[in-house]
Amino acid sequence: MKKNMGTIDRVLRTLIAIVALYLYFTGAVSATLGLVFIAIAAVFLLTSLVSFCPLYTLFGIKTCAAKES
Repeated sequence: MKKNMGTIDRVLRTLIAIVALYLYFTGAVSATLGLVFIAIAAVFLLTSLVSFCPLYTLFGIKTCAAKES
């Protein structure tokens, strides 16, 4: 798995995940929407930890800096 996410992308995903978790655990969202927020937060945290997004490969997106070879 090659990295395809840059630092800014990873930080933004982590912040979105934190906000989603905060909204769920404070009770601002509940029921099905709350579960959707938890799922999104989990995916965003996982992809930001490994610096790889499978959807980026499907669409040919790469937000990390290009390496000179």
